Amino acid sequence: MALNFHQLHIFHTVAEKGSFSAAAAAMHMTQPAVTMQIQTLEEYFGTKLLNRSTKKIELTESGRMLLPYARRSIELMRETDTEMARFTHKLEGRLQFGASNTIGEYVLPPLLVPFGRQHPNIAISLKVMNTTQILDEIARHTLNFGLVEAPVVHPDIVSESVMHDELRLIVPAGHALARQSSVTLEEASAYPFVLREEGSGTRQVMEDEWRAKGIDPSRLQTVMELGSTGAVKSAVEAGLGLTMLSPSSVKHELSLGLLHAVPVRDASFKRQFYSVRLKSTLLPIAAVAFLNFLRDRQTESAGTETEGGSRDEA
Repeated sequence: MALNFHQLHIFHTVAEKGSFSAAAAAMHMTQPAVTMQIQTLEEYFGTKLLNRSTKKIELTESGRMLLPYARRSIELMRETDTEMARFTHKLEGRLQFGASNTIGEYVLPPLLVPFGRQHPNIAISLKVMNTTQILDEIARHTLNFGLVEAPVVHPDIVSESVMHDELRLIVPAGHALARQSSVTLEEASAYPFVLREEGSGTRQVMEDEWRAKGIDPSRLQTVMELGSTGAVKSAVEAGLGLTMLSPSSVKHELSLGLLHAVPVRDASFKRQFYSVRLKSTLLPIAAVAFLNFLRDRQTESAGTETEGGSRDEA
């Protein structure tokens, strides 16, 4: 009998979840199958790893000794997948994930085309929804991972930065602020706002920066809350208020002069886009390859911008 990674992964998940049933649900296994694998691991080491005498599973002394090694083996396997996915070009299967509104509707579409050319045998299934909905589906194991617009703090979730972005103050054509080279937060807060709904990553980033500058977001005159970026753009274009959006989501409107992006000189709305997944889940190699692709594209883009900036200065 040989030690295998799958058994260590199961042991780690049982220890993290505190029960066989929760570990079975997280790993899409039956509870008897989880129990059998733990028993096999205990037979291999010749020692008890878990005490089952209480309602909550407790680690024995040998189990506590094994846990960090199991954790390291999982981390090493993830690192291996990450590195090897860069060299794998004949991937097949389904890439199923969720993305928040701005990412799913405006950032990803132009990136999915080159990724599809690199991996023509991967079928992509993308759900566009807000961050709260993505986390709910990940928890229910209906999505492997998600891409969201703000970091997620949750004991069962891992958040990793994959791309960056910056929100801008967006105003309708003909608005008084459209003629200014820049504004302050106080100046902007004097006008009505149209915002994304609660639970949106875009709104969270905006409100966090407002609070960081000592301004309570509840002071804003919010005339409308809408569930999509497209609806927000239409409302702002109609003159109902100002908003904060990613430039990638208003490229068309900015080029036509329907909307204007105004710099806010006393605040920065820079943000990262994050991948989120369950700690207990090992992503399929297709998902790892896709996340590597996004990071590599971001790095290439940043390098191009730096070179362009250097040339301009010269």
